[in-house]
Amino acid sequence: MIVVGILALVFASAVLLVLGTAEIASVSSRRRAILSGVVDEPTTTWQGRVAAWDRSFVRTRLGGAVQRQLLLAGEEERSPTLVVAVASVGGIVLAWVLAVGLAPVFALAGLAGAVVGVRAWLSRAQDRRNEAFVAQMPELARVLSNATGAGLSIASAITLASDELNAPAGVELGRVAARLRFGASLDTAMREMEDRLPSREVSVLVSTLLVSSRSGGSLVSALRDIADTLDDRKEIRREIRTTLAQASVTGYIVIGMGVGILFLLNLVQPGTVEAMTEHWVGRGALVVAGALYTAGFVAIRRMTRIER
Repeated sequence: MIVVGILALVFASAVLLVLGTAEIASVSSRRRAILSGVVDEPTTTWQGRVAAWDRSFVRTRLGGAVQRQLLLAGEEERSPTLVVAVASVGGIVLAWVLAVGLAPVFALAGLAGAVVGVRAWLSRAQDRRNEAFVAQMPELARVLSNATGAGLSIASAITLASDELNAPAGVELGRVAARLRFGASLDTAMREMEDRLPSREVSVLVSTLLVSSRSGGSLVSALRDIADTLDDRKEIRREIRTTLAQASVTGYIVIGMGVGILFLLNLVQPGTVEAMTEHWVGRGALVVAGALYTAGFVAIRRMTRIER
């Protein structure tokens, strides 16, 4: 009887040992899964690796500058690391094409062209975002006017407008509202938005809101006047852009033809451009031509640019 009891206790102990071991293994497995989801998974996937690279890259001066430019251009969802990587690969490819198609010395122009191209893309994206915001400003001014006319504070009106408007106005006002919720003053939050969207229209709107918040006044009528004025300015800008479109496109085509002529010379007589780079007369002619085309490009940009 005692032996049977001992065997029963041994069997029960073995069962409990197995169940306990299984439970410990299960808990350990769940713990590893949780830790994998919190720590390891973002770095094992492609998106996780890119995010880790971005966190390291934006700590550098170059990475911080690229991230800020992407934010100003409304492309903050893009990876700064990938943007720089694509620009680097594009510069190498362009340098190889110019070195093979024209002369080895033009490889430097290819590398510089990649940097200029990325800066031009970011600048153009920022201009498009500013133009889109300015185009929404009449509607924005009316929403703020209606909200303040209904008795809401300026901060509450900004929060309401951020929910009502589409991007980029809704996104920018959402950032202003978030800054206000976290304790920033209206002056600080609006000045930050003005820095992100440099234009005269935004400066007028920000100044109107800040003056009204400090000293009072008829904010409703001021915002309605701003909305009407912005509608007129939008039509004028559209007419000016349409008038200058043909002249600007023609100028860019002429500049592109200059580069095309060099490739044509090399196609008709291989080695012509490389031979020009080996003689001081040819080098002088290339430098003068490049300077003239660059001056023409800058002049076209200045003459067709609409001041914000």
